[in-house]
Amino acid sequence: MAKDLLFEIGLEEIPARFLPPAVRQMRELCESALKEAGLDYQRLEIYATPRRLTLLVDQLAERAADMESEQKGPSLQAAYDAEGKPTRALEGFCRGQGVSESELLRRDVSGNTYLFARKKSIGKPAAELLPPLLLNVFNKLYFPKPMRWGYNSVRFARPVRWLVALLGGDVLELEIAGVAADRYSRGHRLLGSEHIEIAQPAEYLQKLADNYCIADQAARRELIVAQIDKEAASLGGYVEHDQELIEEVTYLVEYPTALHGGFEQKYLSIPEELVTTPMVDQQRYFPVYGKDGKLLPYFITVRNGDGRYLDIVAAGNEKVLRARLADAEFFYVEDIKDDMAGRVEGLSAVVFHEKLGTLRQKVERIVKLSAFIGGKLGYSEREIELCRRAAYLAKSDLASRVVYEFPELQGVIGEYYANAAGEERQVAQAIREHYLPRFAGDELPETKAGVAVALADKIDSLSGFFAIGLIPSGSQDPYALRRAAVGCAQIIVRHQLDLRIRDLLPYALELLAADAKGVDIERAQERVANIITFLNQRAENILTEAGVSYDIVNAVRETEAARDGSLLAMMQRAQVLSEYRRHSDFALMLAAVNRVANILRSARDKGERVLREIDPALFADASENALLEQVLRIEAIVTPALAAGDYQTVLEVEAKLAPYIDKFFEQVMVMDENTAVRENRIALLNKIIELTQTIGDLSKIVE
Repeated sequence: MAKDLLFEIGLEEIPARFLPPAVRQMRELCESALKEAGLDYQRLEIYATPRRLTLLVDQLAERAADMESEQKGPSLQAAYDAEGKPTRALEGFCRGQGVSESELLRRDVSGNTYLFARKKSIGKPAAELLPPLLLNVFNKLYFPKPMRWGYNSVRFARPVRWLVALLGGDVLELEIAGVAADRYSRGHRLLGSEHIEIAQPAEYLQKLADNYCIADQAARRELIVAQIDKEAASLGGYVEHDQELIEEVTYLVEYPTALHGGFEQKYLSIPEELVTTPMVDQQRYFPVYGKDGKLLPYFITVRNGDGRYLDIVAAGNEKVLRARLADAEFFYVEDIKDDMAGRVEGLSAVVFHEKLGTLRQKVERIVKLSAFIGGKLGYSEREIELCRRAAYLAKSDLASRVVYEFPELQGVIGEYYANAAGEERQVAQAIREHYLPRFAGDELPETKAGVAVALADKIDSLSGFFAIGLIPSGSQDPYALRRAAVGCAQIIVRHQLDLRIRDLLPYALELLAADAKGVDIERAQERVANIITFLNQRAENILTEAGVSYDIVNAVRETEAARDGSLLAMMQRAQVLSEYRRHSDFALMLAAVNRVANILRSARDKGERVLREIDPALFADASENALLEQVLRIEAIVTPALAAGDYQTVLEVEAKLAPYIDKFFEQVMVMDENTAVRENRIALLNKIIELTQTIGDLSKIVE
């Protein structure tokens, strides 16, 4: 008879950020463990609050299923000697498996006969299997900063204070960190009981709800969203559903009650971000917006408790926010009085990295590099001058009071300061844009100055850290170089920029050598290929996420565009190849080109010379002449099509080679006895490969 299972780990308050990954881990571990144990069930749920992690399983089998398995033993030849007597290998296998020789089965495996032992295990009772299983789940749960407490050697997110472990109505024999499991849970720390008896797992959620604890995080989330929406509507406004904030609040409370507070109208005159940042990032409040989309002088917060004394709670929250907004207003007003250029000079006292100089030196490099990039992109002199000005002011807000207090507003507040100082709109916007994208799915720079300065800033950082050997490895990326590389790729693709990274890196490294310590320009040049490979890998990830298959990605990785860091060209090639592979001509072209590649590879392996020149006078068959003429005709079309980025035309005309290649192989033998004839044919095949690899290495594509 199936029974429900309840396993609750009661804890001191866990940081909210620990809980979502803990829920995912616990689900995966429990599902895997129960499957391995042979215990069937109807439904499995994991619940989490700040004070508990809970497993609830409906209709868990009372016993594990009986299981049969076969264990491979020695081969028949190794099992018996010349006289047909069992060898030590056979005897040892039988002892290890607990079977007699007569019980062994024979199976043919890859042409040889092996002996197998068939074992049948009787399923054990769930009550016997679950205690070690649940303890193992507990021990495998990982947290970023586990802790020890008391005299225990156990490490966990927070100290374990109680355990509930029930199979049906029976308590399982289980102890963790000196705490023995029983049937008593605890409700809300202030409002609920500290001694809630759970008779059956099925009553767990309701018993906790009766004690001001909504254990189901999905139910808590729905309640929070409904409450904040209702509260905002009562104020004539709405709240934006910031999913990260909603999730964090969900895991901060066990019994949510939304309430609102207000602040002085005067604070709406400072930048909106200066009001919302203290609310969201520091206080976990939800800003309220009017129907016109403008910020209202209200906020909504969620308390961990019931609806009593909400006016007192609101007053306390208002007092805290008022102090933070007063600070923000003061910092902003004082910053506006400063000269932005003066703050730039102040960056001379701020070290970017001990080997890469100061922030002031980085600014000067970005000024020069952004102008260089603007030139490569065909910007006018006026546009390049805007790039220089934006680059010069881009980091100025790092020396401001506001950014010192609110680092997340770097760039954002810089745009406000530039507008207040009378800078041109593009310059002000570029100051904010040069940090973009800051995270996955973020917006990208739109102005020309923003594009150039953003690329310059990221390429300077990539060049600098690669030049001094600080290259990301594994999950370690302390200088966010992967994000910088992804940003470069996204900006280039978004604006369709015909830009070769190889053209930028030597200049970027040259600027670094003049400023930084320990950057040898000659040795740094060796890093160019590594930086390009690093950027290409980010571009490949973008392609994979867009649904481009792995073999297409492998194919474009071998192109000249990839070697030069022409990210747009590489990604466009991949997209066109991905679409064209569905064309009926593609399979024929692929088969023909792969045959050419295989023969050419074999010739190289045999030490054959691969000449660059083809001599038509050495042709012995009309198919050779026809193939060369077609190659030259296609080459004349491919060259300008490649220059124009018309990769579709390139593939279409190259596909016309297939019948000529097939005819060539029907009529001649490439590896002719005559050395001159043989080398001439190999040279012709090499020209075909060079021509057809302009879009990608077709031999990498799997059909």
